[in-house]
Amino acid sequence: MAKKNALGKGLDALITENAVSETSLSAAHAEVSPVAEKKSNLPSAITTEEDGSLWIDPNLLKPNPKQPRIEFNQKQLEELCESIKVNGILQPIIIEEADGGDFYIIAGERRTRAAKMAGLEKVPVQLRKFDEQKKLEMALIENIQRADLNPIEEAMAYYNLIQMGDLNQEEVAKRVGKARATVANVIRLLKLPEDIQRSLVNGQITSGHARALLMVKNDADMRVMFGKIVGSGLSVREAEALADQYNNGGRASAKKIDDKKKPKKDADVLNFEQELRNIFGTRDVSLKGDINKGSIVIGFDNKKDFERIYEVLLGRK
Repeated sequence: MAKKNALGKGLDALITENAVSETSLSAAHAEVSPVAEKKSNLPSAITTEEDGSLWIDPNLLKPNPKQPRIEFNQKQLEELCESIKVNGILQPIIIEEADGGDFYIIAGERRTRAAKMAGLEKVPVQLRKFDEQKKLEMALIENIQRADLNPIEEAMAYYNLIQMGDLNQEEVAKRVGKARATVANVIRLLKLPEDIQRSLVNGQITSGHARALLMVKNDADMRVMFGKIVGSGLSVREAEALADQYNNGGRASAKKIDDKKKPKKDADVLNFEQELRNIFGTRDVSLKGDINKGSIVIGFDNKKDFERIYEVLLGRK
């Protein structure tokens, strides 16, 4: 259990206690002479400075295959690039040798990207070797410590750790230094439909909104609520209140009773109505007649709903 607790302390503890083998910037390295360097087992692409530091061409570095982060903020990369031009890279990039003369970035992909943007011909590195699970843990913990993952990337990383390491949520929480409830809530985000997940990644809704949507028991009500969050700019508290209203207002059961009294509609008509509900953020949309002839009825519950629908019809939203 001691190792799991150490993992929760951060990236440094993970590196110290779980590397299978390592080449570090130790005092022993500092004493390596240029002659001794030629006799070492270092790959030829890596050069050693007199102080023992290791350097490599950043173009030889490939992303960690277990890297949980997919999105990289371009503005932040540019800011880091400018900092590197002035100050250099202050923390070595942790790498592992791969096939074909390349190397995997285990931790430090953002620094590597910024270094390439800055035109650096070599970057400081630490050469290590990890198993597949540790590669994911390293990248995950580094990104979490820097708050670099979006909620869905973080959720997928936790899920992959559980699957790969045959771990439970409590064990994952200890490894990344989070509360078990936090890990559980993040993983639940993967239950959201893909389009709502994309809205979360793009910043259209927040994690608080996403959790409120997960409170809704009925899928149709979730869709309506999502439209209201996006269309009306509901706060998280308002979204939670709306979810409670939907769950306790008999909306889903009332719909089932009404449906029994109505003839079944064509699938194309039902899809069309659902698209309009998503656009207007209201459940009360129906097509009277069929797609050849009829009328579209859009209902609203209050003045705020009406104003939102009005703005959408005018193309202002």
